Amino acid sequence: MASEARVGLVRRLQLWAIARLRRSRFLPVGMPDKLTDEARLGTPFTQQVMLYFPTPQDSLYQLRPWYHALKALDEVHPIVCVFKDSRTARVVRAETGLDCVTLARYGQLDEILSLSDVKLALYVNHDPINFESLRFTSLVHVYLGHGDSDKGVSVSNQVKAYDWCFLAGQAALERTASAVMLYDAAAHSVLIGQPQLDGAAAVTGTPSPDGRQTVLYAPTWEASQPSVSYGSLETHGEALVRALSPAYRVIYRPHPLNGVIRPSYAAADAIVRELADRVDTDVTLEQSFADADLLVTDVSAVTLTWLPTGKPLLVTQPLVAYPPSRLMDVVPLLGPSDDFAAVVSEHLSADPTKADRDALVEHYLGDPTPGVATARFIAACEDVMAIRDREWAAAKTRGANGI
Repeated sequence: MASEARVGLVRRLQLWAIARLRRSRFLPVGMPDKLTDEARLGTPFTQQVMLYFPTPQDSLYQLRPWYHALKALDEVHPIVCVFKDSRTARVVRAETGLDCVTLARYGQLDEILSLSDVKLALYVNHDPINFESLRFTSLVHVYLGHGDSDKGVSVSNQVKAYDWCFLAGQAALERTASAVMLYDAAAHSVLIGQPQLDGAAAVTGTPSPDGRQTVLYAPTWEASQPSVSYGSLETHGEALVRALSPAYRVIYRPHPLNGVIRPSYAAADAIVRELADRVDTDVTLEQSFADADLLVTDVSAVTLTWLPTGKPLLVTQPLVAYPPSRLMDVVPLLGPSDDFAAVVSEHLSADPTKADRDALVEHYLGDPTPGVATARFIAACEDVMAIRDREWAAAKTRGANGI
């Protein structure tokens, strides 16, 4: 009995310590605090659209590009945003004005959805915890992603978990159809363009005060899976910046997750920060783009976001394979031993791939006319909700209850 009492006491102390840590400022931003909005328990959502984002605060870069489109959708079809981290919910609430709720446990989501008439769930990443929401059969589930790219993760087998994927352009559909077997990509994909680009504020470029041309270096992170590790900081970073300085102003835009997997990648990031003329951590991507004359980046979504600028683009040669890509067939790939300064000079002066890149804008991004993609996004949400209503009505006649 005394042994059982000690075990119980230890467990209570553990739970007390965990609760204190969750409420403290020492809890890492990469760990959800799971502090439930108790006042929302037992109360149905009034909205018919739910954004599910169980991912911690350090991954907000995945959600922020969707703010403009989500707020536009909220005006006609109100949205509730569900989180597992109250700090993330607080930030998104302050930045968007959307209704943000923190639900720590799966059972809490289960209870509220059983009381609600939510029709559509949206997801911006493939977090495994998404399955706590994907389980519900009375909703249609749509994967939005957080930026189309030629990365291997853009053709994950995980797309099969969703009823539809909203894709940017024909390139994304072709990529998925060619890489994901036993999956009808055309039937489960809706092409909407990139609403993220509609929310970009108009900015004016700031030239280098000394007249130098500006090169933006915006590599991706090292990735959690070796098979999709496209980051170039360790293979190119230091040598690239040293080769371009001082002839060019070098702006470095680090990925927010640099170094979370490998300490060596964090060390490479620190070196480039020291060498660059400017480090853009608190500058919008639009401003970084406006200030640059040429972009050097990795296989990532940054390449496609840059395409409409019409300015020169170079991509680093990754150490791992990437899916077939018309863009990668066009854009020069920088190897680790290339003469970086000579390649940059050639493309700044002549930009030999410009016509080929311009021809790919619609293929990758759809119609880039401002507002078109956002309108398509809203229309696509309405279309799938209408299908849900029809199919769910039929399912209920067969005895379905959403559980």
